[in-house]
Amino acid sequence: MSMRNFLSPFLQRARILSSRDPERDWILLLIISIITLTGIVVWNIFVFDTVANGGVIGAPVTNTTPVFSQSSLDAIHTVFANRAAEETKYIGEGYHYADPSQ
Repeated sequence: MSMRNFLSPFLQRARILSSRDPERDWILLLIISIITLTGIVVWNIFVFDTVANGGVIGAPVTNTTPVFSQSSLDAIHTVFANRAAEETKYIGEGYHYADPSQ
């Protein structure tokens, strides 16, 4: 059974029972829009006030282990320091090359 076959009797009954009144429909649409906009504005004010005062939205974060350990960060720093030292040897006077064309 498709959804269309399931809903069609309800939609036909709703069309028969409802009278066409554009003014009422527009007023209803406007009222629903105003209520929705008011709800959105109130929610945004609440969220802004909560965050501005240092709160969190949702469950507070529990203590977690750090993603990187200090020893890993020190090892990475050492690798880059060694690379910088090698670069200065290539640019400066650290390495001497014999020129085969001479």
